[in-house]
Parts: sequence; C-alpha cells; structure tokens
Amino acid sequence: MAENSECTHDCSTCSANCSSREPQFDPQNSQSEIKHVIGVISGKGGVGKSIVASMLAVVLQRRDNKVAIMDADITGPSIPKAFGTNGTIYSDGNDMIPLETKTGIKLISLNPLLEEDDAPVVWRGPVINGTVKQFWSGVAWGDIDYMIIDCPPGTGDVPLTIFQSIKLDGIIVVTTPQDLVSMIVGKAINMASMMNIPVIGLVENMSYAVCPDCGREIKVFGDSKAEAVCGQYGLKLLGRIPMDPRLSSLVDRGVIELMENDYMENAADEVEKACNQ
Repeated sequence: MAENSECTHDCSTCSANCSSREPQFDPQNSQSEIKHVIGVISGKGGVGKSIVASMLAVVLQRRDNKVAIMDADITGPSIPKAFGTNGTIYSDGNDMIPLETKTGIKLISLNPLLEEDDAPVVWRGPVINGTVKQFWSGVAWGDIDYMIIDCPPGTGDVPLTIFQSIKLDGIIVVTTPQDLVSMIVGKAINMASMMNIPVIGLVENMSYAVCPDCGREIKVFGDSKAEAVCGQYGLKLLGRIPMDPRLSSLVDRGVIELMENDYMENAADEVEKACNQ
C-alpha cells in the first residue's frame, strides 16, 4: 500500500496498514544461504528448552538436512555442552566461522568466545541484543537447510529482537506439566501472535518418569496440561518427553548426537511440513 501523503511517521497514532509497518529483517551474511529458521522458546526458564532444541537439530540432521543451531541464550548458553564442542570460534578476517559438531551440525554460542566456561556474562540488554544480531549476520553459516534458534526464556528484550530481526518460519513452545508454567506459556504464544509468527506446536518436557522396575508412568509434576493448553490456543501437541536419565547422561557427556529415542520425530515432521508447504 502506498504511503499516505499526510503520514506523520508516528505509527503509534495511525491505523493505516502501510509498508512502514512491515518488518525489516536483518539480511543474512553474504556467505550464508539459510533456507528455514525455527525458534524454540519457553515462557520461563528451567523447562528443558535447550534439550528440545538440541534433539530437534539431531533428528533433522539425521534426515540428511544441513542443520545449524544458534544459541541465543547469551547469559545461559548450554548448547555447546550438550554437543561436546570445545573448540574456539575464530574469524576469517571478516566473519565468524561456526563450530561443527561430530555429525556436522554447525553451531554458534557465546561460551566458546569466553576465556572461562563459568565466566558470568554481566551485560546490559543492548550489548546482548547486538550479540544475537551478530550471530545472525556476522557468521559465515554457509548452506543451511534448517537453523534452530535456542531463544532465551521469557518474552523480554532478546526474544523480541530475534522476532523482529530474523525471519522465522515458525516457533516451537516448550513447557512442563505444572499449572504455573502452562499459564506462562500463553504469554509466549500471544507474543508470537502479536509478531505474526506461526506457532508450529507445543512440546511438553518432563511429562513423567518411568519406573525402572515395573515400567509404570509416574507423574512427578501431576497430570499433563499439554492437551488442555493446545486446545485452548489451537495448537498441535508435538510430543511429551519423559524424565529420561539416559538422555540426561548423554547431555552431561556432550554426546547428545548418540540419542536413541523418538521423542522429537513428530516435531521434526511438523517442522518440515510447516517449512515446505
């Protein structure tokens, strides 16, 4: 729509649907060809968002896709630990070169850029936002079919920067069974809706534990709220992940790529469907 000749350039006082309201996404790096981008978000921390992002990347990689992970959780980066990547990120003179995991997943995170793994990231919002934008446009990602962005928890400054700066094909929301977390999920979903970003579906983590003796499901956090939340917001339930000590061990040892479960197969199906429809 052509801009109104009487435009005041103050969108907050105007209801017109002009081109000025269209998002202006940051361009990809000149050495990158990223076809699809999926964000993994949560309404709060501690729900296993990074594990979900890691497993999704592994499943997509096993399907003969070229996959990358951007660890955008700047103050709490955990992706390198899950994949056991201990290398140093370096520059070719112009752009940063991402690390590669054992199976070839490309990865960028702040931790490999720090002198010590446990060094705190005591940065203010603008610096953190700038780092995320640099991870997108300042990294030579190469040819990538799917990039998974592990977003920081909540609906604050950094997720907003990601949503406004990077064109996302969709997001996956991670939750746990507690009533409190389910309520907070709504905030993340509503934020995505405000930004016109499709929600591919919901993954419930820590849904239950399995008794090692009898195989009975033990609902540690009470009954699952996933189906009710999906019904409330019109979402697809992509999976329910149990509290699996084998999975925790793989993450602790940095060998998540050796996982032998099917927890994220349905989620990967829906990601491929959403990106290729």
